[in-house]
Amino acid sequence: MKVLGIGNAIIDVICKVEEKFISENNLSKGNMKLIFDGNELKKLLSNLKIEKTISGGSVANSIVGLSQQGNEVGFIGKVADDEFGEKYETGLKQEKVEYIYQKKKEVLPTGTCLILVTPDSERTMCTFLGIAGKINEYDINLKAIKKSEIIFLEGYLWDKGDPQKAFDKAINNSNKIAMTLSDKFCVDRHKSHFLDLVKNKIDITFANEEEMKSLIDAKKFNEVIEFSKQTKKTIVITKGAEGAISIKDNEICKIEAKKNLSIKDLTGAGDLFASGYLDGYLNNLSQEKCLKKGTDMSSKIIQQIGARL
Repeated sequence: MKVLGIGNAIIDVICKVEEKFISENNLSKGNMKLIFDGNELKKLLSNLKIEKTISGGSVANSIVGLSQQGNEVGFIGKVADDEFGEKYETGLKQEKVEYIYQKKKEVLPTGTCLILVTPDSERTMCTFLGIAGKINEYDINLKAIKKSEIIFLEGYLWDKGDPQKAFDKAINNSNKIAMTLSDKFCVDRHKSHFLDLVKNKIDITFANEEEMKSLIDAKKFNEVIEFSKQTKKTIVITKGAEGAISIKDNEICKIEAKKNLSIKDLTGAGDLFASGYLDGYLNNLSQEKCLKKGTDMSSKIIQQIGARL
């Protein structure tokens, strides 16, 4: 297997909203809010029209993107044996992704992410993790880990307790590790742990500029560049309309974003960027070509609604 993803198995519920909906509900535009009460999610949904419902999750989206590029891939993520859980598993199998988890009846339901898309195409997320956030070390299939070239983890999944044990088991038995920092909310919440992972354990880190600045408390992007050089790892940073940059050892490579696109929804831009970059990496392409593949994939996804091509 080329890449095994481990992440939150979540059903994405996509809705278009006006700017005032974000402010009236005290949401931080462009970021993710964790919801711990399923009733709060139902309340938000009660006044909205659902545009699309699809099996999602950050790393799962990347894994599907890798499959669509012809790679043999798998995914580990926890769902319940319920309607959404069935839909989630079916969605992965339709995309030729090996789903390496046996769902069962759970007290908590399958996780749900409400994705609110404002007129400027920015997405704000409200996530009820449900059973997805209860992943533990026993859910991690060692055989699948060891036969995979790369393990791809997401910051959304990391938390103290059982999820951390699951992370550690995957990391300690992997051949090579990639991770996305996922969101500034995640970085701020687990800063010291994420910093240790990036500096000492992760081979390829994906992040956007805001997440990297937050991780090292940097005011200027040059500080991020210097930090990345010192790690002696590969750090790949997306910069929105400014394109993307990779730092591998002392090699710095930049690529511009594509222009004149008909942008409809930024959901999944980073996920599909990572899938393109990793496809290039697996094929031993140069940093520049890896960045180009990432940019090509992200450019496609932002011109449609949802995070799956």
